[in-house]
Amino acid sequence: QVQLVESGGGLVQAGGSLRLSCAASGIAFRFYTMEWHRQAPGKQRELVAAITSSGRTSYADSVKGRFTISRDNAKITVYLQMRSLKPEDTAVYYCRIPTNPDYWGQGTQVTVSS
Repeated sequence: QVQLVESGGGLVQAGGSLRLSCAASGIAFRFYTMEWHRQAPGKQRELVAAITSSGRTSYADSVKGRFTISRDNAKITVYLQMRSLKPEDTAVYYCRIPTNPDYWGQGTQVTVSS
């Protein structure tokens, strides 16, 4: 049974930083691309960042230069380091394994105050 558990969300002031973690189990983690998505109130869920099994990364334009995705295959965990946070980054953040079927975590709330 595949399980993804996010942690690290919270309340932070604009300009601050947070690091999100997503611990995986039940899957050969190192072989899969991992993604971070977010969903703000009243908006569609959007892809924020992705990292392939070989470590190649990609980012949404809105977070380039501020967010960094990384993975630790030994710890079976993917991270999202978020810096220079803005109020518009406020959302529930989810990790996802883009397989068929895909798998999602339960999400972690990030709130950025102005």
